[in-house]
Amino acid sequence: MNKVQGVVSAAKGAPVALETIMVPDPGPGEALIRVQACGVCHTDLHYREGAIGEDFPYFLGHEAAGVVEKVGDDVGNIAPGDFVIIAWRAPCTTCRSCLRGRPWYCFDSRNAAQPMTLRDGTALSPALGIGAFAELTLVAAGQAVKVNPDADPKAAGLIGCGIMAGLGAAINTGGVSRGDSVAVFGCGGVGDAAIAGSKLAGAHTIIAVDIDDQKLEWAKGFGATHTVNSREVDAVEAIQDITGENGADVCIEAVGLPQTYEQAFFARDLAGTVVLVGVPSPEMKIELPMIEVFGRGGSLKSSWYGDCLPTRDFPMFIDLYMQGRLDLDGFVSESIAIGDVEEAFHKMERGEVLRSVVVLN
Repeated sequence: MNKVQGVVSAAKGAPVALETIMVPDPGPGEALIRVQACGVCHTDLHYREGAIGEDFPYFLGHEAAGVVEKVGDDVGNIAPGDFVIIAWRAPCTTCRSCLRGRPWYCFDSRNAAQPMTLRDGTALSPALGIGAFAELTLVAAGQAVKVNPDADPKAAGLIGCGIMAGLGAAINTGGVSRGDSVAVFGCGGVGDAAIAGSKLAGAHTIIAVDIDDQKLEWAKGFGATHTVNSREVDAVEAIQDITGENGADVCIEAVGLPQTYEQAFFARDLAGTVVLVGVPSPEMKIELPMIEVFGRGGSLKSSWYGDCLPTRDFPMFIDLYMQGRLDLDGFVSESIAIGDVEEAFHKMERGEVLRSVVVLN
């Protein structure tokens, strides 16, 4: 049994706190990871606010990279000393989706079987099956994806969640390709990653939409060719103007609000695609005229984890980062200590950062 300090959310809306966490040695099919860096993702804030579930206490942190410390029996994909990114999807290979050749939709993704607990034995619910705001965490071995060890852990860990969500929303779900026009609504970490993904895929026109001029400026650095402040102008009209009155081929909603989803719907071209990657809260609803759904054609999609296959996508994007073709470093706004996560949440809410990254080892 390993004893570490980790970030725990004990009750809905309450500030997070550092607690002593007991982390077991790995059993069959499990791996103990020494975490080097972990991004502060909006999903962690959702857990703290009770927007994902009520299974408190939560062990937060999931956007992480580190080194394999130990592995249990029946583990063949990684070995101690490997540098890995932790994924929150580990395809089971046996569910109906995996057997149909669609492992990125796996319906039985694997996590560690053994619980991590507080010192008194209270079982923790690890965020997205990980829990990485600590020096050690226990995961299913399939969640640990080996990548180039020369990558900076602060940047590499971001591929584990938010950046992969945005890149995948553009490339995997949206199918952005050469010459396309793309509009991205919301220019936080996920939205900017969708912009970077659109640039990688060869989009001709990339329109960043937000209500914050600072975020729009950041978006330019990731590849936005045009910016629209939707607090000042009608976003749909602006996108129509930029695209020759046609609308964008792909509209990516990275906010998770009914209002911005509606803007994305009406801002797309005929036969265009809308991709929802922003995470809504359970009570939100949208209402659209069915004649518009029918008449515009195209497709309305949701992107869950960027429809990624971690073993395929993580190494590829890390290689692009190492080649200087994907600016992961640009997403790292600040490095912080493990005790600074609560303040990082407030900076996130104020829109002051793309990513605060906890550095542990």
